[in-house]
Amino acid sequence: MSDYLHRTIPNLKPFNFNRHHDALFIDQQWVLVNGISNKKSVYTFKTNNILEIARKDNVIKTSWTIILNNRLSIETEDGMITVNAYFKDDDILVLNNQEKEEFALYINTTTYEDDLNSIEDIQTFLKEKYTKKVSTIIYDHEFYFIENSKEFGPFKVEELAKKVKDKDISIYCFVRDVNEYDYSNRLRIIDLIKELE
Repeated sequence: MSDYLHRTIPNLKPFNFNRHHDALFIDQQWVLVNGISNKKSVYTFKTNNILEIARKDNVIKTSWTIILNNRLSIETEDGMITVNAYFKDDDILVLNNQEKEEFALYINTTTYEDDLNSIEDIQTFLKEKYTKKVSTIIYDHEFYFIENSKEFGPFKVEELAKKVKDKDISIYCFVRDVNEYDYSNRLRIIDLIKELE
C-alpha cells in the first residue's frame, strides 16, 4: 500500500478473495464517492469479469480481472489500469491506482434504502452506519482493555464503567472488541461510556 493511501485512509484491509469476493464484492452496487457532486456513478463487478458502470440513463459495460491477491486490472475509458483493492469495512471499498498517487473510494449501497447523490448524502450514510455500528458493538460484545502493557478481559461495557467509577482503571485505557485482533481502532473506554449516556 502506498504511504499516501495509508496516511489518508488508515486501517485498510487488503482484498481477500475468500472473505470478500462472493460475500462483499460481486454483484454489489458500489457508488463512487470521488466526484459524486458532478456525476454519480454506480459500479457493479460481475462474476463473468464484466464491470457495469451506471450513470443516469447510461450503462457502460467494461471488464475487470483479478491479477494476484488484491491486485485488479480494470478497463476504463482511459485504458487499462492496475489497482490494489482494500476494504475499510464491509461497505467501503478503496481502489488504489498503481500508476498515480490517487485512489477511488466506493460505498456499497446495495442494502441502503436512500439514494446517495451528494456529499451530504454520504455524510448522512456514514453517520448512520457508524452510529449503528458503535451501538451494536457496545451492547452486543465484550471488550478487552490494555493498561500498563497488560491485557485484561473480556468485560461488558457496564463492567468497564464500574471499574472506572471505582477508580480501578483509567477511563482512557484502550479497548478492543473480542473479535478484533489488536487495538488499531484506537477505541478507549471513554468512547464506549459516552455511547451509553
